[in-house]
Amino acid sequence: MPKRSKAPVPLRTHVQTTIRQYLEDMGSTEPEHVYRRLISEVEPPLIEEVLKYTHGNQSRAARILGMTRNTLRSKLRRYSIGGH
Repeated sequence: MPKRSKAPVPLRTHVQTTIRQYLEDMGSTEPEHVYRRLISEVEPPLIEEVLKYTHGNQSRAARILGMTRNTLRSKLRRYSIGGH
């Protein structure tokens, strides 16, 4: 595995940059329900990537995500992830 030459940019920085750009792109249009929209846009790919990382192990994915396996399974159904 190659070594990193510098520390990774914190996730918070990526999120702030993306949100700032989103709000700027809205122009004069007042954004609505930004929190709900952010969660609905970010949560599915977050879950998908953690499941890939765990090779589909839902118990391990739930631990990494900081939720119960039942909560994870509920979200899998809600977002139609992995055939649920």
